[in-house]
Amino acid sequence: MDSGIVRMSAADLAAGIAAGDLSAAEVTEAHLGRIEAVEDRVHSFLHVSAEQARRAAQAVDAQRAAGEPLGPLAGVPLALKDVFTTMDMPTTCGSAILDGWRPPYDATITRRLREAGVVLLGKTNMDEFAMGSSTENSAFGPSRNPWDLARVPGGSSGGSAAAVAGFEAPLGVGTDTGGSIRQPAAVCGLVGGKPTYGATSRYGLVAFASSLDTPGPLARTVLDAALLHEVMAGHDPRDSTSVDSPVPPVVAAARQADISGLTVGIVPELSGEGYQPGVLARFAEAVELLESLGAKLMEVSCPHFTYGLAAYYLIAPSECSSNLARFDAMRFGLRCGDDGTRSAEEVMSLTRESGFGAEVKRRIMLGTYALSSGYYDAYYGKAQQVRTLITRDFQAAFEQVDVLVSPTTPTTAFPIGERVDDPMAMYLADLCTIPANLSGNPALSVPCGLSPDDGLPVGLQIMAPVLADDRLYRVAAALEAALDRRRGYPLLDDAKGLA
Repeated sequence: MDSGIVRMSAADLAAGIAAGDLSAAEVTEAHLGRIEAVEDRVHSFLHVSAEQARRAAQAVDAQRAAGEPLGPLAGVPLALKDVFTTMDMPTTCGSAILDGWRPPYDATITRRLREAGVVLLGKTNMDEFAMGSSTENSAFGPSRNPWDLARVPGGSSGGSAAAVAGFEAPLGVGTDTGGSIRQPAAVCGLVGGKPTYGATSRYGLVAFASSLDTPGPLARTVLDAALLHEVMAGHDPRDSTSVDSPVPPVVAAARQADISGLTVGIVPELSGEGYQPGVLARFAEAVELLESLGAKLMEVSCPHFTYGLAAYYLIAPSECSSNLARFDAMRFGLRCGDDGTRSAEEVMSLTRESGFGAEVKRRIMLGTYALSSGYYDAYYGKAQQVRTLITRDFQAAFEQVDVLVSPTTPTTAFPIGERVDDPMAMYLADLCTIPANLSGNPALSVPCGLSPDDGLPVGLQIMAPVLADDRLYRVAAALEAALDRRRGYPLLDDAKGLA
């Protein structure tokens, strides 16, 4: 394993491959070696596709040798969340009910990555069907945070985050339904973005909550995240919710790193009581740094954000209840009790009892109840009204400011097992991230230092108007550059969980 290669940024790896200073094959071998060295401790991956990765890398090297143009991430390895369909690898969604299932088609995101020459190393661990904030809900065991192996890497995209933080891959793809990219990014010291809803295709993404699910990038630098965002994004006619508009210039914005003249709004509803003191301290320092870089600061109240958590945990389970009805033991996946004597209903009941984990069952029951006759208007209908009010809060805020900022998550990474028996404590990890999912606005987490409480990473969340994703990268790049000078970033050079 070449430790120098695995610590390079995706942008530098791609440049080296394009220039002939590196081969895609040696870059892939270095990362496969890293996976072999640390995976038994991190458990980022559910499936490592070594031979397919080697073939993909060899194809990139052959393209370069033939003088064919290469994409901006050609030859760069990537860890793909196991919620995207892949014809040549299993897709389990972290669930026993899909253990070993091989889809008959690639997701649009999968296909675009392959076409761009990105090397897929394998499929990463996740909370079952993306329901969770710690990756502890996986049927295949938890992933661990490379900063401290006794702590969670966040969720539900915790496997992808742990892989990137542990230098097993320079890039990761996750999905963000209520914070499932940004929260893992924050607690693993990464950059993680949720694009505008509909800007990245959901075709072939196994659905949790269809009006919320958003694929997005995970990376160790802002530029790397922007490069991956640009490869992933774009209109997809196979996705009925896909936005038919140009991809915002996120890469150009990431290279700009100038925020002079921008107005930054601080949301008071997303900080204060219940937040870890070290998180608030680093957030306050980051905000002061933005001001020193030429941004204008102002406080902007978004009063309905405080109802976001309650609304989300009615809307998301309701959609989950509908989406997961397809797992009926008849069409694909696990089938239990089919001995020829039981009815289809009995087989389905036994299969769902055995195949779904506790959190998935909890959300299905919550959602079914909220959608049931006599309760629909009181619960689901009211939650949708709150969603509208949160969207209006965003619209009003962006009449005054260019971006909004907050902590990404109220605390740093918590110990594995600490919240498994306390669903409400687990749900509170997404307190700051949920509003942007309900409204569809783009949002991004960028590292803003280590908490003085425990020495673990803290993330700053940036939120922007719909389809103004480039503003996220502009602000994040400026903050990253300033913190590089002040604190000797990247943070992960000091990771204490792995050598």
